[in-house]
Amino acid sequence: MSVKEFLKQRAVKVIVGGNYKLPNWYDPQGRLRTFACRTTRVSPFRMMVEVPVVGKVGDRVTSYFRDFGTFDGSITDTVAGGFLVELEMVRALREKFASKLTWLEKKQKDPSISDERKDARIIPASSHSTLTLADGNIQECFVIDMSASGAAVSAQLQPEVGTPLAVGSCIGRVVRLLPDGFAVRFVERQNCNDLDRLIIRPVSLRPAAVQARRVADVTIMQSTRTMSGGADLIVSR
Repeated sequence: MSVKEFLKQRAVKVIVGGNYKLPNWYDPQGRLRTFACRTTRVSPFRMMVEVPVVGKVGDRVTSYFRDFGTFDGSITDTVAGGFLVELEMVRALREKFASKLTWLEKKQKDPSISDERKDARIIPASSHSTLTLADGNIQECFVIDMSASGAAVSAQLQPEVGTPLAVGSCIGRVVRLLPDGFAVRFVERQNCNDLDRLIIRPVSLRPAAVQARRVADVTIMQSTRTMSGGADLIVSR
């Protein structure tokens, strides 16, 4: 089925974070890589998923979502930054999944549900942004979530802990590796109201050379002091 056809069918607009694996994408240890993803529209038969790495039509996909569980399926159509998955499951499981979708839709509309972490995580309306490295290299990325102190990101790039980079225009450093990406701690605490504008930014909004210079300057600055000082902000995940 195509995305155009799926959009005409009855489905639930529900945002649920998860991860997925594609064939022929391996890490240095020879294991299939795991990338973060997020649903945008789901039915008991198919789901639209936003992703950092788009597979090909016909690719088998294994995915896991915290509110759904594990699914197997295949890609039937692709769009920029996402794909449509045909879900494979037995009838009983599909009926249970349909009930779950109805419940989740109601839960998302409940304003009493809040995030109790120190810095509340915000899921951006648009998940695709860019990473700028100290050498000027720019890569596309998928923002899992973000807060005033940092962001969780998934990308083709697998940086080491300590790597300086910018997510959108927010400069920081990789502080933790996640199963489906990595966590970045910002050098400066950001205003929550500005996060979407600062983090979700296309390449054209900032020349690579200027951004790379800022990242390089931060690298030099931070090398002169310990990363555990009182001025540092910690991304707890």
